[in-house]
Amino acid sequence: MSTAALEVTDLCAWHGAAQALFGVSLHVGAGELVVLQGLNGAGKSTLLQALMGLCSRQTGTVQYAGQRLDGQPPHRRALAGLGYVPEDRRLFGALTVRENLHIAARGDVAAHWARVQALFPVLAQMQTRRASQMSGGEQQMLAIARTLMTAPRLLLLDEPCEGIAPLLVTAIRDALLALKAEGMPMLVAEQNHLLADHADRVITLRSGRAHC
Repeated sequence: MSTAALEVTDLCAWHGAAQALFGVSLHVGAGELVVLQGLNGAGKSTLLQALMGLCSRQTGTVQYAGQRLDGQPPHRRALAGLGYVPEDRRLFGALTVRENLHIAARGDVAAHWARVQALFPVLAQMQTRRASQMSGGEQQMLAIARTLMTAPRLLLLDEPCEGIAPLLVTAIRDALLALKAEGMPMLVAEQNHLLADHADRVITLRSGRAHC
């Protein structure tokens, strides 16, 4: 589709010798929120990893904004505009909030920081706190904010609201919906229905196969 920000065709992926994805095809249109649902082990995380080029082996086509990304290393995909927030967050625990954000920043740092503060005001109050001293929900906010500091044009989020206190879940959900309202396209993996109820489209994965 010419209006698609992201087009994936016949994507297969392996972890070692085990095949985890089988011919997955999907698209995320400009400004769309597309949600991936499925049980643990269905392939949601593997799909996002494959889109970032993190699987040991994969085949198929990944095209973003008209540019072929399959075969490109992860850093090239990030530079092309994909922003990835993994389930395990991968924060630098010994660094402060501000340091975690600035180490990832590209482009207009001041503008990115202002945007992050508007989306997650609590982070502005925790700038000198180490990431290891934050709650799970606060860490998730920081992980999303750090990715936003890279100036992505499409977000890939793996279980952004899983295992987090309800109050912070609401804050994260509202921030992601605010990004959607700004026109940020997103592909989000989740098991609950916090974002699916607001999605343009929901794709269910079962045993590595997509069912729309």
